[in-house]
Amino acid sequence: MNYAEALEYVESCKKYGVVPGLSSIRRLLCRLGNPQEKLAFVHIAGTNGKGSVLAMLSGVLARAGYRTGSFSSPELLEHRDMFRMNGRVIAKTEFARCMERVSRAAEELSGEGFPHPTAFEVDTALAFLWFQEKKCDIAIAEAGMGGLLDSTNVIPAPLVCVLTSISMDHMAALGDTLEAIAAQKAGIIKPKSRVVSLRQKPEAMRVIEAACRERGCSLRTADPEKLSGVRRSLKGQRFSYGEWKGLEIPFAGTWQTDNAALALEALSALSEAGFPVSEKKLRQGLSEVSWPGRFQVFPGKPLFVVDGAHNEDAAARLVESIRFYFTNRRIIYIIGILKDKEAEKIVRLTCGLPAAVITTSDSANPRSTPPVELAELVRGYCENVTAADSPREAVELSRLLAGEDGVVVAFGSLSFQGKIIRAITESMGGSDGKRKKN
Repeated sequence: MNYAEALEYVESCKKYGVVPGLSSIRRLLCRLGNPQEKLAFVHIAGTNGKGSVLAMLSGVLARAGYRTGSFSSPELLEHRDMFRMNGRVIAKTEFARCMERVSRAAEELSGEGFPHPTAFEVDTALAFLWFQEKKCDIAIAEAGMGGLLDSTNVIPAPLVCVLTSISMDHMAALGDTLEAIAAQKAGIIKPKSRVVSLRQKPEAMRVIEAACRERGCSLRTADPEKLSGVRRSLKGQRFSYGEWKGLEIPFAGTWQTDNAALALEALSALSEAGFPVSEKKLRQGLSEVSWPGRFQVFPGKPLFVVDGAHNEDAAARLVESIRFYFTNRRIIYIIGILKDKEAEKIVRLTCGLPAAVITTSDSANPRSTPPVELAELVRGYCENVTAADSPREAVELSRLLAGEDGVVVAFGSLSFQGKIIRAITESMGGSDGKRKKN
């Protein structure tokens, strides 16, 4: 199996849909020798911020000398983005070799009458198999959806369970109350694990505290109110948190200091679990971290910002950042939202700011809301709306509408962010998410 064939196999598995539960992934991993049982894990669940916290933890641990594997979803620029070792994506040859083993096991199970593993189960199995092959010291796994019934929850008791901001999302699968969603997220908490959570809304916090008491776990809380001396710019942020003074992260986005506080608490818990990090390496790791598509700034005329805000809470935080960074600037939006998201709430929160809105979609994703349909919804909040056939067309049109001094903010479901980033960088003379140097 070569790389193209491996990608084709993953794509073919998408027809099996999303099937919550652990029976199938357990069978698949058992057939592969249960690689997850030979690894030390940090497990991350939550609604928003999982990828950013994963990136910060991975960057610091790798800088400290630990061989650090990470598994995140969804992909952004290409499928290999989901699988990293010390920040580097898996090699095409390694991906193909591991996928050949995983696909063989999956097809054997299917031939024996078991349900065929889903695409996410196949990816999860590949990640754990690869981590074992690479003999990583610590693996960081991000739950795909929920936590309790997510494929990643097949791992044994993690060293640290991390809970990022919890809010309303995926209600059809996780429940229609904050308590129900929090219970699904808290499903990653296992006996003997250390638990670190961002300070949640009271309804969610009570669920997490109860889960910790029930499973005999210690709970460490990251409280954004302990942040001080915060200085923000589009190039990054400087802040202090508790005993840590004058830390720097190269992220914009007002919420990223909350994520950094959570990462710091998780690193403290990891130190107690036998993975200490010196202050020097911690500072270096945080200052070097990279995670595309999260209030990612592309300097130029106009200036572009790409963000993955795809639910009500993330939309509110995005508006907060736009108001902070771009007061009195001409704002143009590019929006793409999946059908299963609360599009009306997202649009209502965000569309009072822009001078114009361009709607678009990832045409390859059947879950995408058609641009014309989304434009009709936006029109109730912003009269100047255009439906673009593709992300590339949306970027070209946004340049004309923004002018040299304007700001284009592209946001919505992560499934189309990669195409937006490619269109932006190609229009600037670069490729593959990297801007051409002047």
